[in-house]
Amino acid sequence: MSDLRALTSPEHRGRSPRPAAVRRRTGRLLTLPALALAVAGLLGTSVPAVSAQPQSVRHNGSAECRGEGVDPEALVRHESEIVIDAPLSTVWKLQSDVERWPSWQAPVLTADRLDPGRLEKGSRFRWTTPAPPTPTTPATTLTITSTVGRVESGSCLLWRGPAVGEGVRIDEGVHLWTFEKVRGGVRVHTAETWTGDQVEADVAHSTRLLGEGLEAWLRDLKATAEARTGRS
Repeated sequence: MSDLRALTSPEHRGRSPRPAAVRRRTGRLLTLPALALAVAGLLGTSVPAVSAQPQSVRHNGSAECRGEGVDPEALVRHESEIVIDAPLSTVWKLQSDVERWPSWQAPVLTADRLDPGRLEKGSRFRWTTPAPPTPTTPATTLTITSTVGRVESGSCLLWRGPAVGEGVRIDEGVHLWTFEKVRGGVRVHTAETWTGDQVEADVAHSTRLLGEGLEAWLRDLKATAEARTGRS
């Protein structure tokens, strides 16, 4: 559910059909900053040490974290990856220290842990991002409440949750990140899916917004990690 950085969208009625018959619904699609939510990610206090044995795997071509991935039935989905010339520990800490996201991601206004202690399955965090007005919706602030589904320090993390603003809603975003040491640095792979009447009212438009958000997030992560290690 990740994070939504691109924002635009008119009203769309109806819903793109799934492979099986599905009744039509009415929804209004807005925008979202790079939620890529969906979202987001994780702790802010202590980050556990990087594990030696990565737990992220690819199953039938799909990335997973400890056996779990994004929603296989979602109509709105995007995935991408980038190689970052920085230590794995630097990349992991940037991504997992959710409370400091606003310091390196302009679309993130606030980010807070909702429970104390080490990041683990069930940990929650809430963050906000602006959404500008469209012809059918006012300017608003999206509030994203994310719950960690899987986490393996230095290897992968997955969270899910809704994004809600005035006249705007993503019922659930599921966002997966995997990290792997490779020649030249760290390969960061991300995948995200969105579900809900509004985003499914125009799958192509929602998918474009999601893709733009994820690509921007990856670029920001790369730029910040490399700058911190003097490799930008």
